[in-house]
Amino acid sequence: MPEVRELATIILAAGQGKRMKSDLPKVLHPIGGEPMLLHVIRQAKSSGAKRIVVIVGHKRELVIPVVEQAGVDHAYQDQLLGTGHAAMMSEPALKDHDGEILVLSGDVPLLSEETIRRVVEYHRQKKVIATVITAEAPDPTGYGRVLRDDDGKVVAIREHKDCSDEEREIKEINSGIYLYDAKHLFPALHALSNDNSQGEYYLTDVFEAFFKKNMPVAAWKADFAEIHGVNTVHDLEEAEQIWRERQE
Repeated sequence: MPEVRELATIILAAGQGKRMKSDLPKVLHPIGGEPMLLHVIRQAKSSGAKRIVVIVGHKRELVIPVVEQAGVDHAYQDQLLGTGHAAMMSEPALKDHDGEILVLSGDVPLLSEETIRRVVEYHRQKKVIATVITAEAPDPTGYGRVLRDDDGKVVAIREHKDCSDEEREIKEINSGIYLYDAKHLFPALHALSNDNSQGEYYLTDVFEAFFKKNMPVAAWKADFAEIHGVNTVHDLEEAEQIWRERQE
């Protein structure tokens, strides 16, 4: 039997969402008549997480009341310096956590309870220190790609802009949803560099550090509809349609 360990969840919800072309923070745009952030908080609760920390930033005065109404904690990212930096903001709340940390995205509202449960089980069975949720995308343009070796082992997660032409043909994409062992996550976050074109700290670079040290990681492939991210009004409309079809 795999060891049963306590789970905590970080929800990344600090971004502005410029492509939504709206004054409303992206995570407060509605799916099924309520802010998509509430869908993600339910994902976190369904995971069995004992502690949930929502990272807020852009227009936090609008986001925090939604978080508090849901009965979970929040931490503030005062500078929007990337996903790795956002995750770092949870450390004061989770520094004593000795289990696993699930990282969810506030703009991915359709992930199912069943998929989360299976990913956690898989992570524990494989005895890895990090697991990334992936999917086969019909059009992977813009997504980070998951690179595997001839044996199917994940060897890299590469941002679209950093991919070669050959790598851009890969359909398996990074969902931006991860499961980490806490004791390895925070040291890796502190070691991140922002020496890149965006000047940001990326959560994917945590995996890069693990790869270099030959530390065991895994990937779980989910249905693309479940990890459908909302970055534009069109994405929001598609997510709403998927949500409605599930209710039928």
